[in-house]
Amino acid sequence: MNKPKIIVICGPTASGKTALSIELAKKINGEIVSADSMQIYKDMNIGTAKPTIQEQDGIKHYLMDYVSPEKRYSVAEYKKDAINAIEEILKNKKVPIIVGGTGLYIDSVVKGIEYNEINTDLNYRKELDKIAESEGLEYLYQKAKSIDEEAMKKISHNDKKRIFRVLELYKATGKTKTQLEIESREKENPYEFTIFGIETEREKLYNRINARVDNMIKQGLIKEVEEIIIKYNSFPTAMQGLGYKEVKEYLDGILTKEEMTEKIKMETRRYAKRQMTWFRRNKEIIWLKGVENKEELQKNIDIILEVLKWKQMKKLPKKIS
Repeated sequence: MNKPKIIVICGPTASGKTALSIELAKKINGEIVSADSMQIYKDMNIGTAKPTIQEQDGIKHYLMDYVSPEKRYSVAEYKKDAINAIEEILKNKKVPIIVGGTGLYIDSVVKGIEYNEINTDLNYRKELDKIAESEGLEYLYQKAKSIDEEAMKKISHNDKKRIFRVLELYKATGKTKTQLEIESREKENPYEFTIFGIETEREKLYNRINARVDNMIKQGLIKEVEEIIIKYNSFPTAMQGLGYKEVKEYLDGILTKEEMTEKIKMETRRYAKRQMTWFRRNKEIIWLKGVENKEELQKNIDIILEVLKWKQMKKLPKKIS
């Protein structure tokens, strides 16, 4: 069976995924499916480093500015919407390019994982919230680990949302998250994926992150948060995301502006480290070097095109230099 070919570009925040994917799309008649759990939300532009219309340079992007910040959006919904986007791109005789740093989103499509939709048990959710408040989130992390140790290897000790998810899935289905994923993989994936990752030297990546945060503040991140609070008459769940919650703490007088800026930088660096830990577990990823200029960017594009050619000829090299 000749499966449709899908390209994936992943990597940590500030690694240069956007620039690479747009330039590649121009070369191969491609369109981009975002795999970013924050860029999917409307009105959240500066803090998510969402590419502007000018930066998109005529390349159509799917699943960006797609969901209201007030809406709870699941991985199951993302997978369904991403598959619909892929099918539309293929129908238009173009090449789908999945781009982002949200490993869970990428895995849902690439690994064909079915995330069973369960109705949220609000009483159980309240019970978990009370336990987290009285016993601490670490208590619930260890409880989830005793149920599904494999799943918890990929989940941070302070990732409340995903810790709750492991516990809620088990309570609702009687099966672990890992069991459910194994069962879902028994179905053959209808696509063939070639996955590229961008790996940047840690010091260079952290410098880029720090500079990006400074630029976000200059571009008006604080005003963006203020406008969203006014528009939605609340602080939507989506804005608990990186950068936004720290600005809210500044607006509430909890942090000074300097403290806010440094906290965003620190948390973003930590997030980038977690992203790389996630992606390094995937042995199918072909790693590219992070770039600093147009010449290096073009070199990465040339490598991608060469890999795709080799793969088509069934002569994919084991290592890319």
